[in-house]
Amino acid sequence: MKINTQRDVFLNKINIASHFTSNKLSSTAILQGILCKEEKDELHIYSTNLKTYYHSKIKVPVEKNTEFVIEPRKIIEFLNFLEPRELIIEIKEKQIVFSQGKTKGAFPLMSASDFPLPPKIQEKEEKINSKLLLKNLPLVLFAASADETRPILTGVNFVNSGESMIIVATDGFRLSLLKEKGGVSIPSMIIPSDFIDELLRYAKDSKEIRMSFSREEKITLFTVEDDEFYSRLIEGEFPPFERVIPTEVKTKIVADRSELLRNTKLISVFARDFSSVVVCKFSKNTLSMRPKKEASEENTAEQEVEMEGDEQQVAMNYKFLLDFLNHADCKKVTIEILRSDAPLVLRTDNNPQFLHIIMPVRIQE
Repeated sequence: MKINTQRDVFLNKINIASHFTSNKLSSTAILQGILCKEEKDELHIYSTNLKTYYHSKIKVPVEKNTEFVIEPRKIIEFLNFLEPRELIIEIKEKQIVFSQGKTKGAFPLMSASDFPLPPKIQEKEEKINSKLLLKNLPLVLFAASADETRPILTGVNFVNSGESMIIVATDGFRLSLLKEKGGVSIPSMIIPSDFIDELLRYAKDSKEIRMSFSREEKITLFTVEDDEFYSRLIEGEFPPFERVIPTEVKTKIVADRSELLRNTKLISVFARDFSSVVVCKFSKNTLSMRPKKEASEENTAEQEVEMEGDEQQVAMNYKFLLDFLNHADCKKVTIEILRSDAPLVLRTDNNPQFLHIIMPVRIQE
């Protein structure tokens, strides 16, 4: 049986699908493969690691209904070297052959009988403006944990009160929180942050994303044009993040973001040798930055700031500050401090609904 399609179309779908296969050595071979299933003049493509699923389809003339599983790595590498034009795919009993002119490549097939398909979701789809997700979710995603020993912290928590939605992520050392009023219909749930990161990557050129959610299956589905992205939800109780947010402020600083970013990078050169801790001293409309336990005046950076309230000195991990500054697309940053051992609150001048919190480091000098 033969399939005629365009190399770029097939390669793009297989490439996306490969990001949702299992990369664990302990997993079965079938989960490291991609299912191709022909029916009704369409080639359906599936992949899964059992936590997430991907499904898409390509319009092709179908001779007969069939299904097979391919191992994607070598196939993607081979197809990348072919010309971006028509591709002939021949399905044989135990192998798949890709042809373009006199160039051919044959790869083994796996049985499709045990391949797990995504659950059926019958619930109604909701339309979401992709700009809402593409603009705002990156402000929250970077604060999620990558430590799978605490799975609840690897997710993004969506809290829907009806009138507004709170989107929050934390790794226990920092926290990002965004509040959206109206127009957001995502129900309360915790979605894995790595899944959202992949979703945003493929949705960046789309104007609209469709979403549905099965409470029974505990799975959510995001549809971007012909691509469907499924994710199982993270179950459990998200930490009470409201308690971390200080209700008092004794010092407020407004600083130029670009200058603060540059100074943080400068001090990071020295702070790497001192547990990545940078000490920030706020006094007389000046922010002075230096590494921990470094008295030399040569290893400092200063900038002028607008300041209200008491003089303060706070130590923090410079990597957390850099992450915030790299994601905050704004001109001015506001830093709110209660005391040296209390969480710092950082805000941007262009999004009053967003705040970021960094836990300070206690030092003795």
